Formats: sequence, structure tokens, C-alpha cells
Amino acid sequence: MYYLLLLLLLLRHNTGYDFFTSAGLKASDLQLRFCTNETQLNREAFVDKLKSLGFDISVSEVFSPAPAAVAVLKERGFRPHLLVYDGLLPEFDSVDKTNPNCVVIGDAAEKFTYQNLNEAFRVLIGLEKPVLFSLGGGRYYKEGDGLALDVGAYMKALEYACDLKAEVVGKPSPTFFQSVLNDMGLQPHEALMIGDDLVNDVGGAQNCGMKGLQVRTGKYRWVMF
Repeated sequence: MYYLLLLLLLLRHNTGYDFFTSAGLKASDLQLRFCTNETQLNREAFVDKLKSLGFDISVSEVFSPAPAAVAVLKERGFRPHLLVYDGLLPEFDSVDKTNPNCVVIGDAAEKFTYQNLNEAFRVLIGLEKPVLFSLGGGRYYKEGDGLALDVGAYMKALEYACDLKAEVVGKPSPTFFQSVLNDMGLQPHEALMIGDDLVNDVGGAQNCGMKGLQVRTGKYRWVMF
């Protein structure tokens, strides 16, 4: 029996998930955590949104890239230039952002303008040892009106322009998945990850020694195979 279920919640704007598992799982002996690469909302706003849709969920059960990035920034003494969605900025309130020595990008949506990307490029190219953190590495996700480019596409542009390799904080980073396992005190073989992204959810989990299960909802497309 699996003791941990890592359930993808890429529920950006009505992606079609039913919350058919919440009450049943919480009433069982399974432990549940929600792993998301959501970087347009802070965790509190994200949880409030899901509660309004009927989800039984608390902030402590949500693992997202921004808090993990904040921990890394503080531990390693980085001061970020942020290219993230305005709704995510409160997650970085405790971080020194003066005289940036790295760049952090998330799903900035309409803020991914030429001007903003070029500003991030100039910060990186001006550093002796440029460091780029990306809050996830996804290619695209599903909005209410169709698919949308995710942060991974813009991460690759900055990698190419600056001749560097970004550090991904979030799925499919092994460190991200391991932080959730550590929180539960479990080993990888005791965990199952369910998600709609073959690379970031299923593949990321399997690379950590967990089992992965892909669901055909959200951004799933049969042409992926």
C-alpha cells in the first residue's frame, strides 16, 4: 500500500479536475500532499481558490516552487531580480532584492514582454557568474481558453542568450520531490505521483524512485505519445 499520494494540482483556470478523491483519501490511511508548479498565485490565494471550488485543502499540504526558491536564496546568499507574476511577489517579501546577483523567473504570463525579458537578460549577462532560477520547467499548461506557454520556454531563451544552465526549483527537480518526501518522513518507493504532465510529473517522480501515474485530463494530449 502506498502511504503518500502526490497529486498534481495544475488547476490554473478550470482545467477540468474533479475533487473526487479529497474526502475519501483524507478519510483513509493515505497521506496526501499537493505538488504544483503554480507560480501566478501565492499559496494562500491558491488554497482559497481551490476551497471555493470545493477542495478540502490547507496551506501546509501545498508544495510549490516559490517557498522552495526562497529557502535556496536565503541559504546561498542570493539577492534576486524577479520576473514573476504580481500575485506571487508576496512570497518573496522576506528576501533581500537590492543589487541583484541572480534572476528568478516564474510563470509571469503577460509580464513576459520583450522589455522584461531583456531586463532579466541584462542582469544575468552583467554578472561574473550568472545564476538563473526557474520556478518549474514546463513547456505549456492549460488555461480556460486553451494551451499557454509555460515558464520553461522563457527559461530556455535566457539559457541560450546567456550560455548558462538554469536551476529548476519545482517539478521535475529531484530536490523538490525529495522535500515533500522528507516532510512526510517517507522513502520514494512508498509514494505515488499523479499528474497530467508526462515529463514534469510522472517522469520527475520516477527519476526520484517514486511511481508515477498520468491522468488524461488538464493539458494531456494524445500526441504527446
